Amino acid sequence: MHASDITEVHRALAPAREMLLARDEDIVASQLEVTEIPAPTGDEGARARWIEAQFRALALDKVHIDAAGNVVGTRAGEHGDSAVVVCAHLDTVFPREAVGPARHEHGRIFAPGIGDNGRGLAALLALAHAIDGRTVRTRRPVRFVATTGEEGDGNLRGAKHHFAQHQAAAAVALDGTGDERVVHRAVGSRRFRVSIDGPGGHSWSDFGTANPLHTAAAAIDRLVTTALPEKPRTSLSVTRASAGLSVNSIPQTAWFEVDIRSTGQHPLAHLSAALDAIVGGAVSDANAARRPRSAPLSSTITLIGDRPCGELPVSEPLLEIACAATRLVGRLPELATASTDANIPLSLGIPSIAIGAGGLGGDVHTTGEWFENDAGARGIARALTIVVAAAR
Repeated sequence: MHASDITEVHRALAPAREMLLARDEDIVASQLEVTEIPAPTGDEGARARWIEAQFRALALDKVHIDAAGNVVGTRAGEHGDSAVVVCAHLDTVFPREAVGPARHEHGRIFAPGIGDNGRGLAALLALAHAIDGRTVRTRRPVRFVATTGEEGDGNLRGAKHHFAQHQAAAAVALDGTGDERVVHRAVGSRRFRVSIDGPGGHSWSDFGTANPLHTAAAAIDRLVTTALPEKPRTSLSVTRASAGLSVNSIPQTAWFEVDIRSTGQHPLAHLSAALDAIVGGAVSDANAARRPRSAPLSSTITLIGDRPCGELPVSEPLLEIACAATRLVGRLPELATASTDANIPLSLGIPSIAIGAGGLGGDVHTTGEWFENDAGARGIARALTIVVAAAR
């Protein structure tokens, strides 16, 4: 699609943009309402049922909640081609007890999850309202999906399930706030839980017995001093650890968790293998030095998260559409790298991006998270042009 074609699509959507602007307060109201429904990762059911009711009220076709808990609805196109998927994740990082009434102060709305991803879900509904199949109709179907398990240990569960079950011509993930960023490169990750087990014992009378915590510490030291490539950008972080029953006991178990991230698949595979070797070496060293006739240590490494890499080349039409649409709403596109639902379709070779859903936000993933509706409709207008142009 040429730039002139995108401009034509954008111009034709002028009435729809006016409607979005007129509905601005209603969109923010829906954002508030969905944000105040608790949806910790793995417990998104109440929020999913609320979205399902909204999809039905918008007369989307084939509305249902699938086996992964995703809420799915489709707006039919003029032809039965593969759909353009628009998705926004249901879950938040917050436990149920962290969710309460929003606080309004100095033009900002403070509430856990108000931006990530209350704004994305509100924009999902706004786009389903705008692409009504009558005044705005596309050649390809547009499938709207509210996904589960995007955050943390959710491991992109909902997106993995959906794109394993359905073909797609393209995908656009609505995640958080803003109207300039275009995520076209996916940060992949592998996350592991390492457990080291031994006999334990008294810190004095059993001293010399192999200590799982000492061994875990030795493994962690070797891990965090492992050389990492500068390109592709790669990180390795030990993020959680625990051991022991009391200050005068040798622990029977020590565990720690490791987060490895990269924009390339090779470093993920290489560092995963290095983790195996480092833990195995630390356990072997501890067993070789342990008290005679005491029981040896053992270790278990469990994969607890696996998010694939992917990249949409700058020459791809979807990225050209996204950048042009950003300029058409008066903003400058910022190409970015992140981990979002778009990781999954990107890894499958489906043209995909993630974008913000308008407005300003900050302090994401904290209880002080806030949203400011500064030209918020502009971000949804940008998304509308992207989706309609991609589905043309």
